[in-house]
Amino acid sequence: MASMDTLLLLQITVILAIFTVGSSNPNFQKGPQNWKFEFNYTNEPFRHPKPVQSSRRIIVGGSDNWHFGFNYTEWARTNAPFFFNDTLVFKFDPPSDTNIHPHSVYLLPNLWSFLRCDLRWAKRVANTSQGGGEGFEFVLNKWKPYYFACGESNGFHCQSGMKFFVMPSFRWY
Repeated sequence: MASMDTLLLLQITVILAIFTVGSSNPNFQKGPQNWKFEFNYTNEPFRHPKPVQSSRRIIVGGSDNWHFGFNYTEWARTNAPFFFNDTLVFKFDPPSDTNIHPHSVYLLPNLWSFLRCDLRWAKRVANTSQGGGEGFEFVLNKWKPYYFACGESNGFHCQSGMKFFVMPSFRWY
């Protein structure tokens, strides 16, 4: 009997959640005459909307570029969402007599490596000299989480905040 009560409670919760989300829509609040239902039916079964092919070119860190002492996790949070086929541009100064703390870009394999700044299984996608000029470009071309970090100074740059992650989504018509 307890499972029937749980099922009923779950159904009521789902219905209330749907109503709450729907009622927050301004067109819903104005009444049924203002509700907009847009369906694009085709004769092909299981057809999904086509993703939009446009993409953005985003400079990591904005005008601050890719450098030590910047909170890139916060930058990624405030610049989200990121979309499929967006290009992230990492701009940083190459090593020189005046730049003795160069940067790189590593792609970490998973959340655990990202959280711990564990670079053992990371892939270097840009070395210390690739960020000069127009910068190093990385295209978000797969639907998966991307974990980025600076791999210099044995992970110290990563541990100091030179890391962020993005999960690209699709743009739909």
